[in-house]
Amino acid sequence: MLAIFMKTLPFFALIGLGFWAGRSRFFSAEATAYLTKFVFYFALSAMLFRFSANLSLAEVWDTRLVVAYLWGTTFVYGIATLVGFLRGQDVSTTAIEAQCAVIGNTVFLGVPMLALLLGSEAVGPVLLVLAIDLIVFSSLIVILINGARGGLGPLQTLRSIAQGLVRNPMIVAIVLGFTWSGLRIPIPDPMNDFLSILGGAATPGALFAIGASLALTQPERIHIAGWLSFCKLVLHPLFVAFAALFLFGVDPFKAGVIIAVAALPVAGNVYMLAQHYGVAPVRVSTAILLSTAASIVTVSLVVGWVTQL
Repeated sequence: MLAIFMKTLPFFALIGLGFWAGRSRFFSAEATAYLTKFVFYFALSAMLFRFSANLSLAEVWDTRLVVAYLWGTTFVYGIATLVGFLRGQDVSTTAIEAQCAVIGNTVFLGVPMLALLLGSEAVGPVLLVLAIDLIVFSSLIVILINGARGGLGPLQTLRSIAQGLVRNPMIVAIVLGFTWSGLRIPIPDPMNDFLSILGGAATPGALFAIGASLALTQPERIHIAGWLSFCKLVLHPLFVAFAALFLFGVDPFKAGVIIAVAALPVAGNVYMLAQHYGVAPVRVSTAILLSTAASIVTVSLVVGWVTQL
């Protein structure tokens, strides 16, 4: 466990450095926004394309893995939703809280860190989980919020979902990468070097941007954020582990990867959705802050455990 913790520490140290830069105002809110945009649209897209272009979708796809992850994630989503309704929250707020409970920071933290800790073989399952999160649960929250508000009809909601998917550079990069791989087109050396250099900026840039963004957070409703962090860091990996290891018999290594992904802290894109719809953005940012801080310990524990599977 100590060895795993020492390997994860540099990742969280980069987040801490970004947090210091943001808190000290060395990095302004505007600078943080532009760094995040560079990472999101350019560096991460290059990294995801390069990863997926060197993988075969047929090799990556695993029906048992998909069903196990969906089962565990949906179960925790249901728990967070039930608790939200019992507290008297409306549909939109409850949907945002449920999103916090199950959507982890797979892109900014999971892909680079788990590829290093678990090996390059982990990239395929991580990308598969990322696709599920982006396609299934990002679509679900759009449906729930628009349905609750009654502002869009079914066709308009579907159009909004389709536009969101098409405009998401992560989805585009993964689809283009697997298409490139499926067509068996070799990546020219200059192109591969370009993608490698640009993608290499994704990890430090993303982690620094996470920290700088967290420095702008003014915490509120700590008890709710604590509950959502507990759902994300404890309940989510626990139920995914139960589904993968006992219900659906997923390959032990792949099971370990998706359990580790489920243990990641709340994703920043949940805050983007909350801010876009005007639904509890400060609550979400507080959950991101708390879960990221706690994950310094919890992620190391989970990764240390799954490496023994």
